[in-house]
Amino acid sequence: MLIKNSSKVVIKLGSSTVVDSSGNFKKKWVDSLIKDIKKFKRKINLIIVSSGAIALGQNYLKIKKKRIKLEMSQAIAAVGQIQLAKEFQNILVKNNMKMGQILISPDDTEQRKRAINVRRTFENLFKLNAIPLVNENDTTATSEIKYGDNDRLAARVAQIVGADTLIIFSDVDGLYDKKSKSYIKQVENLSQKFYKLADKKNSTYGAGGMITKLDAAKICMDSGCYMFIGNGKYKNPLQRLIKEKKHTCFIPKISNLDARKKWIASSLSSSGKICIDKGAAKALLNGKSLLAAGVLEAQGKFDKGDNVLIVDENDKNLARGLSSFTSDEINKIKGRHSNDIQNILGYPSKSEIVHKDDMVRI
Repeated sequence: MLIKNSSKVVIKLGSSTVVDSSGNFKKKWVDSLIKDIKKFKRKINLIIVSSGAIALGQNYLKIKKKRIKLEMSQAIAAVGQIQLAKEFQNILVKNNMKMGQILISPDDTEQRKRAINVRRTFENLFKLNAIPLVNENDTTATSEIKYGDNDRLAARVAQIVGADTLIIFSDVDGLYDKKSKSYIKQVENLSQKFYKLADKKNSTYGAGGMITKLDAAKICMDSGCYMFIGNGKYKNPLQRLIKEKKHTCFIPKISNLDARKKWIASSLSSSGKICIDKGAAKALLNGKSLLAAGVLEAQGKFDKGDNVLIVDENDKNLARGLSSFTSDEINKIKGRHSNDIQNILGYPSKSEIVHKDDMVRI
């Protein structure tokens, strides 16, 4: 499944795979990867998600500080992103390949209309036979609205474009089990025991660790996409991954969800919660929409169309969906019959708090 049976593949490169300890771009390593990719390019649509902008920016500007304030790191990213794109373009041109650059912010994937626009941009780049080079838009992202790492970004991109496979190149062969002293070959059910195995250390430049890769795996598995973690220390990493089969493979769930529901299920965060009673919880499990009568309260502050978690009286997650009302409106109409909503709010509205078509059970 790694490449052979895939039509769309996302490859994610961590900072330590493209930038060396001195802050220089690893030209020879990236060139070897592009040569690997070239062998499959005619058969697949491929996306590269690459970190490294801030590290390259620091090197270019001769800044050696490890701890940099957010506003300064944004400026450094603006400088480094040019360096990153230029280095990739030089190598791709040398290999007779075209490239397009896409910088993505969380709003671009977490708001439905913008996510659809992002998907269209990717599809048009595929038509132009250009490889999209993706990175988070660190120049405008704040600590409050940030993916936090490119693992989750890559998984969200894979879900939005309907990729078959996400390959994450890191500095390890996969998820390591200290007890057996070996790497786990395959994961079919991503339970908490795997999170306990995860090394929480970050690399010199990277923001993510194994935890973020498991978060990415969950997004992929929920959206029907295979995910592989492989070692990016060696040249021709894609060929090595295929031939030596040293990796951890995360097997996706069999899903009948349409693209819209996959997007809802894979959302990175929620704007708030809607707490419901036992009767409403039972109705949800039977595939019904959520009505005001079964709502106990809305928690947090959210607007119409925002992604929210639906929880029971014990705060257990039941579903994720798009709210038809603001949190303030829900707290005004909670526990009331649908026919009373217009009189309470003073204007016409939908009758469902979250429609079944906008909801995914979790």
